[in-house]
Amino acid sequence: MPHIKRVWQANMRVYGADKVWKQMNREGVVVARCTVERLMKRLGLQGVRRGKVVRTTISDMRAPCPLDRVNRQFKAERPNQLWVSDFTYVSTWQGWLYVAFVIDVYARRIVGWRVSSSMHTDFVLDALEQALYARQPERDGALIHHSDRGSQYVSIRYSERLSEAGIEPSVGSKGDSYDNALAETINGLYKAEVIHRRSWPTRESVELATLEWVSWFNHHRLLGPIGYIPPAEAEANYYRQLASQTSMVVA
Repeated sequence: MPHIKRVWQANMRVYGADKVWKQMNREGVVVARCTVERLMKRLGLQGVRRGKVVRTTISDMRAPCPLDRVNRQFKAERPNQLWVSDFTYVSTWQGWLYVAFVIDVYARRIVGWRVSSSMHTDFVLDALEQALYARQPERDGALIHHSDRGSQYVSIRYSERLSEAGIEPSVGSKGDSYDNALAETINGLYKAEVIHRRSWPTRESVELATLEWVSWFNHHRLLGPIGYIPPAEAEANYYRQLASQTSMVVA
């Protein structure tokens, strides 16, 4: 029971029995999943539950849109092959805020984010700039950036910045939530694991909580689609394997 409580508290108190059990196994604490579930109930511990996804993006049907290069296939064979972007909203005592994310699809790693009091193009551009600075992708058109038809993402300024960075734009063709499902999944986790758990007095409080969550998400959160390991570990494994293959070829 102390191990269960420690793992639950160390992971922002969002894990349910399944992830607590998997994290304990990663740490060498061998225990049955059913035991973890039973003891969590005894301790009064439970994971967060995601609510209904609410779409906030306003489509601009008049703006010319790039082709849909993803076609709802959110898979990548390496980092910096496919990024997805979206934003969500947060209610505070001072009014509405908007939080944008840029996610590298390979390991679901958040590579850029920004909090803003407006939905203007500037704030999604700021999230993109952070991703470009952090990742330094090659300017060869090998990276695709996918979004929905939101006016911010199909704006001339956003499109020009992608072109300057050598990134191929992609926009969902159907205009529904499935067109950008992976980004909306990350938004849903963020809302459930951070935003819906308390009230938010100021923009600064949201920014600090988001910073902490992104760091935890990238370096500690176990994600099922990548084998119940954190995004940073999945990327490190990729580069370690790539280096090993390269050294074998040289040898």
